[in-house]
Amino acid sequence: MAFLQMDFRSEALSQATSLNILLPESKQDKRFTTLWLLHGLSDDHSAWMRYTSVERYAQKLGLAVVMPCVDRSWYTDTAYGKAYFTYVTQELPEIIASCFKGYHEEKESNLIIGLSMGGYGALKAALTYPEKYGFCASLSGSLDITRKGRPYRLEEWRSIFGFDLKSADELEGSKHDLFALVGTCQCPPYLYLWCGTEDSLLETNKRFSSHLSNLGVAHTLETSEGDHSWQYWDIHLQNALAFWDMNIKCKN
Repeated sequence: MAFLQMDFRSEALSQATSLNILLPESKQDKRFTTLWLLHGLSDDHSAWMRYTSVERYAQKLGLAVVMPCVDRSWYTDTAYGKAYFTYVTQELPEIIASCFKGYHEEKESNLIIGLSMGGYGALKAALTYPEKYGFCASLSGSLDITRKGRPYRLEEWRSIFGFDLKSADELEGSKHDLFALVGTCQCPPYLYLWCGTEDSLLETNKRFSSHLSNLGVAHTLETSEGDHSWQYWDIHLQNALAFWDMNIKCKN
């Protein structure tokens, strides 16, 4: 695998940013499948390479891996002016396509996976643009942006979702609310969820899975021993990729 770090200016962000990429060396000019891999709230684009063996997993499956940096944006076009959702879902694929001949934009050639805040971001991207992704996985996803029963800093929420926001409850039913978004999504990709039994986000993941079942959305929720830590995300990144390889890839 080739490991690349790109430093460039993003028009969506109006600033310079960095990006980590894994690329199958034998396929630089040939078609490859791309994994968009999204970090959590307290991490950045380097976390997956530092805390997991993603390079080995990608090499085994012949995947290219794109790992963007989005700060604490919740993969949102923020009120403070940084269009991170546009950056990840629209600008960045265009940049990758311009740099690597092997990139293809059809959904069968793209899967998106994230952890915690990145799990939210992966689902938000896949449910907003289901034509872009053939598979979506969330690991320990923070899936309820209305923060029911969970602490949050209103000042930070306002800077991200709207300066006139008075409470996270006001986001219910909005374009940021996954529970509402999935109800309007036509032909969503297959959704895979994992959350540890010792994770405080378990009940939210169960509630989201029940919501998907009620809507008839094809998905899998797996729970097993684990808390909100890299020890388990490394394991379950492998499991999510294995699920895609055995159940989704072969059908495309």
